[in-house]
Amino acid sequence: MVNEMARAPFQVLVFPYRKSGCGFEFALLKRSDAGYWQAVAGGGESDEKPIEAARRETYEETGLSRDLQFIQLITVLPIPAMEFRDRHLWGRDVLLIPQYCFGVLVQNEQIVLSREHTNYRWLSFEEAYRVMEYDGNRIALWELNERLKACSS
Repeated sequence: MVNEMARAPFQVLVFPYRKSGCGFEFALLKRSDAGYWQAVAGGGESDEKPIEAARRETYEETGLSRDLQFIQLITVLPIPAMEFRDRHLWGRDVLLIPQYCFGVLVQNEQIVLSREHTNYRWLSFEEAYRVMEYDGNRIALWELNERLKACSS
């Protein structure tokens, strides 16, 4: 029997990014179950902190090192608890869970996808913004892009 960790009542969203000639590019992953493009996404386990979950999920879904430079964004998005099969563990009062958002700098590392995804693409901000499924993901990407532009000017 597999000893699974209890699902914590929060989610993480992580945008791998790299410097390109004209600014920054962002890696989006194509989900194998639903076919849409998104950043690394997953739930916290047990008593993990959001940054620990972000590092673990990024490693599990892309093979990228847990030791890379992560940026925590201000953007925290509410997600309906009913979207998750483990919601019964959190109690009936938990209607929404927070999704904490991050960026992670990728320089010389290679992305190796898990079975959760079928493909990945490095995209400009405009391309990534256009192809993502959820508005909340777009808000987090916008914040990350603005922060990166401010730091590089």
